[in-house]
Amino acid sequence: MNYLIVGLGNIGPEYLFTRHNIGFMALDYIAKLKDLKFSPDRYASQCSYKLKGHHIHLIKPNTYMNLSGKAVNYWMQHLKVPKENVLILVDDLALPFETLRLKPKGSSGGHNGLKSIEASLQSSEYPRLRMGIGDNFPKGRQAEYVLSNFSEEELGLIPEVLERSIPFIETFCLEGIQQTMNKYNQ
Repeated sequence: MNYLIVGLGNIGPEYLFTRHNIGFMALDYIAKLKDLKFSPDRYASQCSYKLKGHHIHLIKPNTYMNLSGKAVNYWMQHLKVPKENVLILVDDLALPFETLRLKPKGSSGGHNGLKSIEASLQSSEYPRLRMGIGDNFPKGRQAEYVLSNFSEEELGLIPEVLERSIPFIETFCLEGIQQTMNKYNQ
């Protein structure tokens, strides 16, 4: 069984530790733990590993956030992964920092990466792991906030957040979305 885990973010060193890149950070964390190396490929950097007979493919789109759907659509087709076996890791302003919440579907909530995926898949019914980044910004400064770096204090807490994302991802692949939500949603 194939699974596609997509971390959303923007490529380039200037975006490395921005709030918008927490999806990339989560996949980099998994790759480091499992001694995997991302390889540049069509529309994304990718790597994969096996877990109890399941093939888990990790991709970080290189299309920038606003065109993430192009990479998701390509890799779903290329790997023959059905929509229910795709998990999008996305930053979420509506959740407090450190909060993780798995959802089977939902709106884009104004998130350009999710808008692009919805347009490519012609559906908002795909699983996503929402990774809270908080909403501590002045009115009208949302774009600046998501593209700003995490604070030093937040960066100190990020490894624990990324560690907590792993059971969401792997249980999703092994047991399905409902079991994962029952076990781990806060």
